Amino acid sequence: MAARLAVGLMSGTSLDGIDAALVRIYDDDRFELVEFLTQPYTPAQRAWLLSLCDPATSHVEAICRANMELGELFAQAVFAVAERAGMALHQIDLIGSHGQTIYHIPGRATLQIGEPAVIANRTGVVTVGDFRPADIALGGQGAPLVPYFDQIAFRHLAPAAVQNIGGIGNVTLVLEEGAVAPVLGFDTGPGNMVIDAVVEMITEGQESFDRDGQIAARGRVDQRLLARLLSHPYFHQAPPKTTGRELFGREFARELVASSGLSGEDLVATVTAFTAHSIAQQYERFIFPHAAPQLVIVGGGGSYNPTLMGMLQDLLPIPVLTHEAVGLPGKAKEAVAFAFLAKAALERRTNNVPGATGGRPGVLGKICYPPSDGHREAVPS
Repeated sequence: MAARLAVGLMSGTSLDGIDAALVRIYDDDRFELVEFLTQPYTPAQRAWLLSLCDPATSHVEAICRANMELGELFAQAVFAVAERAGMALHQIDLIGSHGQTIYHIPGRATLQIGEPAVIANRTGVVTVGDFRPADIALGGQGAPLVPYFDQIAFRHLAPAAVQNIGGIGNVTLVLEEGAVAPVLGFDTGPGNMVIDAVVEMITEGQESFDRDGQIAARGRVDQRLLARLLSHPYFHQAPPKTTGRELFGREFARELVASSGLSGEDLVATVTAFTAHSIAQQYERFIFPHAAPQLVIVGGGGSYNPTLMGMLQDLLPIPVLTHEAVGLPGKAKEAVAFAFLAKAALERRTNNVPGATGGRPGVLGKICYPPSDGHREAVPS
């Protein structure tokens, strides 16, 4: 059966680095993960990207330059994953790049940087990027986009809730063939974003995340603060809906650190519980009334936090498993998803999920072609 060899690229709201997944995708949508790596951002690069996400510190010239410079970094990730797999670039058929979101106004506007034209010209491979604007043009929220892949990858486990806990949490309700439900996917709220920011602030930059949930495990959850956090208007908004750094970013975390009066360990425990409770609350409000998933499959960085995973299992009446437990590395999932989105775009197939974004069905992604002479430029180191 015919197959395409594709690279999916993803850089999420946690700003850990660029995920690159080399995946073989067959015409029947079966796939094999050939290789995966994360190119971590340096502390300086992460600070640079964070400054671009903040309207108070970002400027048009800086964003313009960063769009091209980040494109170079994405191209480097393609070279690296191909080299690790022992493959030449001419063997790769396409690249799908999510880019780096620096601002998102659900349903109105969105901006991802990491110019796909740079990636195409450096690698010599057709590159598809800028997926979110097309969904907004179709009347959607612009996110979440991964439900397209979740329906393909986890259909055999339906009915199931596929929960990503990256910087932001999002869920896809995967149903059996022919089943109908009003909700297919939406952002549940904060994932690791608030936890990471609080940890970074209370450790004065010595730590950027709560490794293995150790800080939260030593703290006590403040129930009054937790109740206040869960009263945020976002959690009452019905899907389709999406959120991001604009609601649950560093300013949100900064206010908590300044005003909570809690010890660092208790605050980390409380915001970890905030993520777990917000996910469970959103299931109770918007999934369980319409469908009965038999398990939750968790991916993203949060799936490696045993304190968070334990809290989530305590709150939900069904088993909570990791992506690894069902055969797909959780760190690679979103990068693989953008390889699938790119393949669908090249084939002019609908690759948004109207029940997730609220948009009309359409083909997402802008296609950038490499030089016709096949010339590849060296990627600056």
